[in-house]
Amino acid sequence: MTNSALKKFMKSKFIVALAAVSLTAKVFAGAPVETPRQHDARMEWWREAKFGMFIHWGVYSVAAGEWDGKTNYAEWIMESAQIPASRYEQFAKEFDPVKFDAKTFVKTAKDAGMKYVVITSKHHDGFGMWPSALTDWCIKSTPFQRDPLRELSDECRKAGIKFCLYYSIMDWHSSDWGTRRAWNDVATGTPDMDRYTDYMKGQLKELVTRYHPGVLWFDGEWESPWTHERGVDLYNYLRTLDPKLIINNRVGKARAGMEGMDMGKERVGDYGTPEQQIPVGGFGPGVDWETCMTLNNHWGYNKHDDHWKSPETIIHNLCDIASKGGNYLLNVGPTSEGLIPQPSVDRLAEVGAWMKVNGEAIYDSGPTPFGAEAGTFSATEKDKSGKPKFIPAWDWRATTKPGKIYLEIFKWPRDGKFEIAGLQSKVTKAWLLANGKKLKVEQTAAGVSIVLPAEAPDKIASVICLKIKDQTAKVAVQK
Repeated sequence: MTNSALKKFMKSKFIVALAAVSLTAKVFAGAPVETPRQHDARMEWWREAKFGMFIHWGVYSVAAGEWDGKTNYAEWIMESAQIPASRYEQFAKEFDPVKFDAKTFVKTAKDAGMKYVVITSKHHDGFGMWPSALTDWCIKSTPFQRDPLRELSDECRKAGIKFCLYYSIMDWHSSDWGTRRAWNDVATGTPDMDRYTDYMKGQLKELVTRYHPGVLWFDGEWESPWTHERGVDLYNYLRTLDPKLIINNRVGKARAGMEGMDMGKERVGDYGTPEQQIPVGGFGPGVDWETCMTLNNHWGYNKHDDHWKSPETIIHNLCDIASKGGNYLLNVGPTSEGLIPQPSVDRLAEVGAWMKVNGEAIYDSGPTPFGAEAGTFSATEKDKSGKPKFIPAWDWRATTKPGKIYLEIFKWPRDGKFEIAGLQSKVTKAWLLANGKKLKVEQTAAGVSIVLPAEAPDKIASVICLKIKDQTAKVAVQK
């Protein structure tokens, strides 16, 4: 049985129980009607991909995070520094990324082991990174006079990478966005959200029909002018343009802040979007979600920000997220010249080297059979009540495929044995992905003990593959 087939089988068993918690898109009037099987087919590539590149790029990169003596800005600089729109427009005249090479961007993503790219087509400042026929506040107003979205989408398709687009619902530059800023000195008339929504639909039609993105990644939906009803209407409209399109939950109003998941409200969209965090307990089977994170402390380019995540942190995050059934969308913020900062490139290259050896444990994998918190508690550290104390530096994680369990070990056991309590499925073979070395397994009713070499084959995360007789691992509940 293939992993996709197993997922469909498992979904059919749990579909009733999961109805209350799943972020599977609801069918609203006007949206293309799809069966659960059709929905799974639409989501299949995204579920298999697991790892993607987020790109926050726009005219805000001209300021490089600095304004009026302060250096803590990035893509929010227009709002955070309250720059008059007329002054902010000057950034467009200075935006000329002559060093931009779409092939290099895509190669950086592919070499890192990423399977999809999500780039900001329009951030909250309203500036379009493509030549829109509906406004001059776009790439047409820059000296660049090229279409970076076209170049990126073409290169993605050549490389077998899914091209996807971010689009901000909120727009600080528009005269019609309902919450108009006092410093928007180019706005005229009275805000009209119906007119703004028509403009949005027009721009999104351009994006969908020109570039055929696999995902539309919405943001900026939290302000009051955007309503649940408008989210439902927009979701329906976009699915009529492309029935295969995947749309995140920020098209609607249900997400619980940075936690990114719904608050029990009527849901819109196909998956949840935790931001800068990984859910400790996961969300259980059948819930599609994706954690987005920055490589440093900003989304857009900030030349002063040197707080880079280490390759170890990135790889551990990737394993943690995959073990809980999620995707990892990791951000880069290119410069106004069109370059991905070298520290980002260097770290992604190290992640890619790990993925070339161990990607089998990540791509198209299912969540851990041992519980989302397995591997996060220390037997030697306890709280005041005597219970195991949670530590953020995990010892290990696990992912699955039909008939296989992958153990991503972060802390190599000093005694030469790795023990898994509760595994009932018969282990027929065990080996290291790094070198194919077979490992001795001792199995009892209590679980499994794997005899390991003295040294870990990988300093960050060594992966053991267990072949088991059962298609789905049987694990006894630990009390």
